[in-house]
Amino acid sequence: MITNIATIFHSKLEGKEVSIRGWVYRHRTSGNMVFAVIRDPSGLIQVAVKKDKVSDKNWKDANDAYVESSLVVKGIVKKDERAPGGYELQATGFELISRGEPFPISKDLSDEFLLDVRHLWMRSQKMTAVMKARHHIVNYLREFFDKEEFYEIAPPIITKSGCEGGSTLFEMDYFGEKAYLTQSSQMYAEVFIFSLGKVFVFAPSFRAEKSRTIRHLAEYWHLEPEMAFYDHKMNMELQEKMVQKVVEKMMKEHPELLKICGRDPIDLEKVKTPFERVEYKDAVDQVNELGGKMEYGEDFGADEEALLTKELDKPMFVHKYPKKIKAFYMKEDPQNPELVLNNDLLAPRGHGEIIGGSERIWDYEELLARMKEQNLNLPDYQWYIDLRKYGSVPHSGYGLGIERFVKWILNLDHIRDTIPFPRTITRCYP
Repeated sequence: MITNIATIFHSKLEGKEVSIRGWVYRHRTSGNMVFAVIRDPSGLIQVAVKKDKVSDKNWKDANDAYVESSLVVKGIVKKDERAPGGYELQATGFELISRGEPFPISKDLSDEFLLDVRHLWMRSQKMTAVMKARHHIVNYLREFFDKEEFYEIAPPIITKSGCEGGSTLFEMDYFGEKAYLTQSSQMYAEVFIFSLGKVFVFAPSFRAEKSRTIRHLAEYWHLEPEMAFYDHKMNMELQEKMVQKVVEKMMKEHPELLKICGRDPIDLEKVKTPFERVEYKDAVDQVNELGGKMEYGEDFGADEEALLTKELDKPMFVHKYPKKIKAFYMKEDPQNPELVLNNDLLAPRGHGEIIGGSERIWDYEELLARMKEQNLNLPDYQWYIDLRKYGSVPHSGYGLGIERFVKWILNLDHIRDTIPFPRTITRCYP
């Protein structure tokens, strides 16, 4: 029977013989002793192999092992304060499954090289921790929406029209016709609010943005809820409630994982609702007061978002942007038709935008007028227009970039470390 390494540290197994299997994380020889740190998906443990305690073949395997050789080890659990984690396995058996070749990754290698060997670098302790944390964050998001009585739906990835503008569409040949990889599943999610009420999509989105920043990807995972009978205020309240719940779960259930990834859990204790709400025009003034240079009518970039959030301990909303710089489907502010009822949620300490949301235009004539203003090809959107012809209702929704959310929660330096195989303007390998 195989024992997970983590079980050795959390159960009363001292003095007992166990078997583990995994990979060599570190390896050194010293006379009649071999010391190997072994990893499995649950953790690390040091194994001490003494020549006279194992067979000749096991001794040879222990000496011949490389870093990342796979193996099965049998041994007695002993307490040893010098060993990582305070326990050591004194080997009674050491058998290689695959010796492999010398591992090409060592210390002090460039970021570009590590991206070239991403398929191997994913085994590193840091990337393993990030992927575990991402898994838990996604699970907590799904758990949140399940408790809020949302239904998950499956939209198409190939579309005939854009959601966020033609300049960032990835075009493709679809059996002789022009089609695109989706920028967002929002419009398809809107279809289902008329039957299911509250829905969400968790799927990839694609943006052909020629951006070389620490928070842009050409392919990313998008969480997109849509809610019937939700207005602008209710939309923001749901967003902040979701963020707080996920952060609380990570702090409570995985504080050690947060620390490994680079986030002190104490930093997240102040992420409590309500989040500050600042109107766009006031946010522009704040940017300029803090030393930025921004004109009314411009969108916020990374520098401006960093100025707004550098002293914050929790996210802030910027809402009610000028209509002319936002997407066609956003509803006008009834108090000021030059603005729309939208919001961006900015993560603190310079991590920037993680959510974009809005109340949607639900009136048929208003939607047609806005689409004509933006010179959209109406036949491509006829199905979307139809939604406003048959029993339309006020509704709202938002999009959360999973990688940006993970980057902030884990306090990572670059978005590429939040996803196994990042796709950027300069990289589509491996």
